Amino acid sequence: MRPYELIKAKRDGKKLSPDDIAAFIDGYTKGSVPDYQMSAMLMAVFFRGLDDVELGAWARAMLFSGEVLDLSETPGIKVDKHSTGGVGDKVSLSLAPLAAACGVPVPMISGRGLGHTGGTLDKLESIPGFKVDLPVADYRRLVREVGACLIGQTSTLAPADKKLYALRDVTATVDCIPLIASSIMSKKLAEGIDALVLDVKVGSGAFMKRIEDARTLARTMIAIGREMGKKVTALLTDMDQPLGRTVGNALEVIEAVEMLRGKAPADYTEVTLALTAEMLVLGGKAKDAAEARAKLQRCIDDGSAEKKLRELVKAQGGDPSAIADLGKLPRARHTAPVAAPAGGFVTGIDSEGIGLAAMALGAGRERTDSVIDPAVGFVLEKKVGDAVQAGEPLVTVHYNDAAKLEAVKARVVAAYRIGGERPAPRPLVLERLE
Repeated sequence: MRPYELIKAKRDGKKLSPDDIAAFIDGYTKGSVPDYQMSAMLMAVFFRGLDDVELGAWARAMLFSGEVLDLSETPGIKVDKHSTGGVGDKVSLSLAPLAAACGVPVPMISGRGLGHTGGTLDKLESIPGFKVDLPVADYRRLVREVGACLIGQTSTLAPADKKLYALRDVTATVDCIPLIASSIMSKKLAEGIDALVLDVKVGSGAFMKRIEDARTLARTMIAIGREMGKKVTALLTDMDQPLGRTVGNALEVIEAVEMLRGKAPADYTEVTLALTAEMLVLGGKAKDAAEARAKLQRCIDDGSAEKKLRELVKAQGGDPSAIADLGKLPRARHTAPVAAPAGGFVTGIDSEGIGLAAMALGAGRERTDSVIDPAVGFVLEKKVGDAVQAGEPLVTVHYNDAAKLEAVKARVVAAYRIGGERPAPRPLVLERLE
């Protein structure tokens, strides 16, 4: 069928055959299907959706639009983790060396931050010398020799997704679950993994604000993984406040290292251990979560997790002494407190508001060509449930540009809610799906 006929069929609610979907996406990747026809198809999918067969075919066509890496020379079950993104989400920085230290190979291809959520690559690049643009041959070698490698998406992996992602961004079709799921899974399955753990964030700082939507997204991605013969589990985790106490690239690296030393905030530690335990079970290194957690704790206690991070940093061109001596990481020239406007208890924090404030400070990017300042960000002195007195610091701002300070402080104050009663604690892991 011609592209016009396929667009019309989907617009009218008809099912598309796997062969037609494959041909349409292949044509778009190679340029014979123009942007305007793909835009029309995306909008038809936005309103009509894709059934399980169509979705599997769509994801498969995106996956095989480019190179699918073969990591068979690396023994063991290769497992990655993907997060849908949140504020203060530095989990990958501690999870990858933790899992690798326990014997699970971790091939991880990550993204940069755009908007209010931070990107793993930006955080890694705040480590002096760290390279995220390694050739595929080095990626394969480091997964085999070090047990982990964290790089950015290459031009040969899922090129259809790269084109589609940019088009969705300008055609109001980003927030479409079948398109989100196929985008994520095509990139992840191209890495050469055998299994995947999904961290689907839910709340004010997440892309999915409602648990119903997060659950649907998780189930959709699990179904794609099953269609491709991969083991996938998902945890729905809370993002109604930033994770941990830090927001900003180098600040988050510091907290990630502290987690590997057993000294990080309880919420960040718990989410990281829960996700990494899933990786150990999928990777055949533990029979259940309890055994996995015991192994992870031993790797923290005996220093092998931090040692693995230093090994990973060195292998990717970074300075491992910056992990041993965190004072070598970028530091902002100035700090300033943000005072509480009233006393009581912190009843809520608008995570997206904190993320946007960090972006305004220079810790995130508004556009793909925005320049990030790795040193700036926030340390949250008070989180939900904490008691606070009027005038007491809510947040410490780490900044370099004094001209931005007052506007950023106003954003932070607006993101905090203070009331007279301590709120009931929320669970960090809301659901587990497989």
